[in-house]
Amino acid sequence: MPGHFEPLPGGGAAVALDDVEISIIRSLAVQLLELIGPGPAEDAPDDPLAELFAEGPSEPPSDPVLRRLFPDAYTDPEATPGPREADEQKAHSAEFRRYTENDLRAGKRENALTVVRSLDALAAEAADAGGAVLKLTPQESQQWLRALNDLRLAIGSRLEITDEEDTDLLYRLPDEDPRKPMVMAYLWLGGLQETLVTTLMP
Repeated sequence: MPGHFEPLPGGGAAVALDDVEISIIRSLAVQLLELIGPGPAEDAPDDPLAELFAEGPSEPPSDPVLRRLFPDAYTDPEATPGPREADEQKAHSAEFRRYTENDLRAGKRENALTVVRSLDALAAEAADAGGAVLKLTPQESQQWLRALNDLRLAIGSRLEITDEEDTDLLYRLPDEDPRKPMVMAYLWLGGLQETLVTTLMP
């Protein structure tokens, strides 16, 4: 079980993590939460209907990581549309973003919070024994899977990874390269994500 997820009887998944691994994943999840930002309900706690009727932004985020997490729905990076088509795509993307981004952010926030909460519950046990087995319900497993994907997208964006060839280059980085720790986290999270996907397959 060390380093990879395995299925639990009756559904869900389990993985053995040491206290350092717990600390790394938790830190990355907290950074993701800070990047995504608070939800509308946190901005306006006295108005319970504010979140229901709040419209999201119409423009893409300025941060490249957030643009990767919340891409334009109608923009094809491989295509080169004419001016009229580009304007139409921009208008459609803005409309889609306005009515969906708040919900997308809330979902990503809840997934990251699930990671933090489950690791916090595990931390005391891991501190005493140097490690512990994280056991996730089927629902928590799905949330972890989505959170791991978001973490890898975020790190991949910082590393400017756009295709498989970029990933291959990461393996050949020298140890003194300042990106090395981030690369190791990216590859490690990829392994966790892959084994969790396999575990959850019917």
